[in-house]
Amino acid sequence: RINTRTRERRVLVSWKNNNDPSSGNFATGITSETPPQLFTWNGSTPYWRSGPWDKSTFSGIPEMQSSYSSSFTLQQDPKQGTTYFSADTDNNSFLAYAFISPGGILALMTWDYGSNSWLKNSATPSNSCEVYGTCSPFGICNSINSPICRCVKGFTPQSKEKWNRGIWTRGCIRETELNCQKNTSRSPSTQVKKDVFVHMNQMKVPDSAEYLSDIRDVGGCQSWCMNNCSCLAYSYVRPIGCLVWAKDLIDFQEFSTAGQDVYIRVAHDNTGMSTEAKLVISISTILGIMFVGTAIFGLWKWRASKRGEMSPGNAWKDQLKQKDASEFTLFSFSSLLLATNNFDATNKLGQGGFGPVFKGMLNDGKEIAVKRLSSSSGQGRDEFKNEIVLISKLQHRNLVRLMGCRVEGEEKILVYEFLSNKSLDSFLFDSKRKAELNWDTRFRIIQGIASGLLYLHRDSYLRVIHRDLKASNVLLDEKKNPKISDFGLARIFEGTQVLLNTHKVVGTLGYMSPEYIMGGIFSEKSDVYSFGALLLEIVAGKNNTSLYYTWQLWSEDRGLDLRDEAIVNTCPPSEAMRCIQVGLLCVQDQMTDRPNMLSVVRMLSGESDLHQLRPPTFTFQRGNPSHDNEAQGESIFSVNTMTNSVV
Repeated sequence: RINTRTRERRVLVSWKNNNDPSSGNFATGITSETPPQLFTWNGSTPYWRSGPWDKSTFSGIPEMQSSYSSSFTLQQDPKQGTTYFSADTDNNSFLAYAFISPGGILALMTWDYGSNSWLKNSATPSNSCEVYGTCSPFGICNSINSPICRCVKGFTPQSKEKWNRGIWTRGCIRETELNCQKNTSRSPSTQVKKDVFVHMNQMKVPDSAEYLSDIRDVGGCQSWCMNNCSCLAYSYVRPIGCLVWAKDLIDFQEFSTAGQDVYIRVAHDNTGMSTEAKLVISISTILGIMFVGTAIFGLWKWRASKRGEMSPGNAWKDQLKQKDASEFTLFSFSSLLLATNNFDATNKLGQGGFGPVFKGMLNDGKEIAVKRLSSSSGQGRDEFKNEIVLISKLQHRNLVRLMGCRVEGEEKILVYEFLSNKSLDSFLFDSKRKAELNWDTRFRIIQGIASGLLYLHRDSYLRVIHRDLKASNVLLDEKKNPKISDFGLARIFEGTQVLLNTHKVVGTLGYMSPEYIMGGIFSEKSDVYSFGALLLEIVAGKNNTSLYYTWQLWSEDRGLDLRDEAIVNTCPPSEAMRCIQVGLLCVQDQMTDRPNMLSVVRMLSGESDLHQLRPPTFTFQRGNPSHDNEAQGESIFSVNTMTNSVV
């Protein structure tokens, strides 16, 4: 809450670090503006922003679930100068709390009575675009694009050289001065052109909006902004009303769903030439460029052929053609259309990280899996080529084999071997099919995945981090042997470089290591963490809902209770306990405490002793929930991750 009269302000404060509960750098609180917003600050610097409150949810959090939004209330009293944000529910069985991590991640935890554990309902910021002002003034951030930042239409990077290097701190500036600003020095009789508004949809509205409470419709909002030169943008957000901006547009984000319509003021085209003149000049320029470009390209090709060189754009194709033709094929688009029956929906196997995957059959009767990248995916041409070269060189019995590809223009397709049993999750999380995975099969799958990861990390001539290992990315052949798939997120690292930092955090929550979520740092140990989470899922036969619950059972010598009921009678207790301990070792909070994959393989096979486990940083004291106690307002759970401070 906040009180502007008494200057009292209650905020949620982070720990200094995972082991020190004294006040840290990050704090989350509510603002006093109208409409209010949730803010996380790093010291005095904004770090994350929720967007304005729209009387039921925060407009900048499109995934804010309706099932929980009814529990949140925000009350603002301008006369008293108070703003209160709270959670209140008529359902006494609903338990939740929020905390902010030492790294600035605001998390909402809810109690799951099925597993008797706390589940993470949401965590933010979850990607670089959610960090405040990533693309700076007049820059738009879209997390699925590559690069993630672009300028608003009518604006250009203030420093193109830095912008192209991914340094967006200086933001964007106008290409043309606003007409309304030019017109102030002209006489009233001079005919002037009006500015126009660029329409953008599915947006998180920028920060520093001014709320015009007396305007009741979109037309009035537009008219007010058009008639005030200081108004740089407007948005009519239902049910809030009219928001306008007189300051630089900062923290501007584009969503794939939901979001608001925002209209940005730009100068009208003011060249003074007729449409016919513009058309003649445009056509002449295009023809001239085409002629010169063709001449230069022809000369370059002639010189290259004289030197015996190849086109850089086709170098990767020529490199692949050096492989045995039976191993790799450059498919034609028509052959893939025929194989998949024009990518018919009935042949769709699933949705991969960058697009749909279809089943197909070649003329010789061989079945294939065709991954067709969506045009809106963040995977660009260079990333696609990297994936082709990477996968085509990786040969291991526990990796999916790349059979060929198709790339021309915007169409980018990968062709893999088809695996009849599809993915591991289709068995593991299906109550009817999980019995088909007896313990011997599961243990073989665990060892196979470990062997495949060890090859990626150490045994191949490339060193590869997968970054998105999970049950749906492990495919099973006809004998249920595992094969790791989807290397679209893989990064190659060379030499002794073991830690990389990325602004593009990608992966799946539940499988992502703490240092990757909070700092964008990934290494071999990131994959080890994902493997540990997956191993525990294979033993339990269900989604890994709470590592803390798993640890608690283990610490109470009840580790065998984690076993899936479908394998209790076929699973030797000693093997199960060894697998659970290896899984817990792999998901240790500190990456230095996790084993590498070579140690994991040896521990699973019994060739080496198991390492000592460290307790997780955050543990929860659980009791037996009582609705009567809740009604009396008593605290049932003691959580050591939350600090409430009065400033």
